[in-house]
Amino acid sequence: MVYVEVAIAVLLLVAYIHFQRAKRRNRYELDLINRQLHSSEEVKWTLAMGLYLRFRLEEENSSGEEEQDEEAAPHDTKQFIKEDPLIFEDFVADIFERAKGGETDVLPSKQDFGVDFKHKTDDGLFLGQVKCWKEDVDFEPIALIHSNMVKKQAVGGYVITTSAFTEAAKEYAEPLDIELINGSKLVELWMEALQSNEEEIKKVLPDVYQTEPEQ
Repeated sequence: MVYVEVAIAVLLLVAYIHFQRAKRRNRYELDLINRQLHSSEEVKWTLAMGLYLRFRLEEENSSGEEEQDEEAAPHDTKQFIKEDPLIFEDFVADIFERAKGGETDVLPSKQDFGVDFKHKTDDGLFLGQVKCWKEDVDFEPIALIHSNMVKKQAVGGYVITTSAFTEAAKEYAEPLDIELINGSKLVELWMEALQSNEEEIKKVLPDVYQTEPEQ
């Protein structure tokens, strides 16, 4: 009987050591991926392109049916995530709430007047507009956000896109309290939001993320 208990104890010890090593290896791999994501502009822009394809608005023909995008393959795999373009506003607002703190509120599309979401922070109210575009964003959306900032007495604003901004847009926004967030920066905020999720899990399940003993 004693030998059986010893054998079980040894098996449990071996299993525990294996679990700790696997967890350490997985964490190393995740940290490696995270560092690569934050250091490589090419990777970030690739992910930004993926966000555009995920949330882009499909064009409709005269009969109201969606037309096949010229860039899309005739038989896209079902594994690709495709969502309603309006969900992109919720997606971005959730990223801002998790990465920057505060509370976000997505406005109804027919009542936003150029403001897709409000972001309430300790510093005050910020207004955001999102553009799931492949073309560079010009200054018009920035002017619209600025107009709403004055009207609603907001302290700042954001214009967020999966693409980039024209030089005219950057020059227009420079003297204003409006942050221009291109596709690369949006991916960075997305990674920060995911990191925030992990920190929340650590608080709920501290035993899972406890520091491994040194060997």
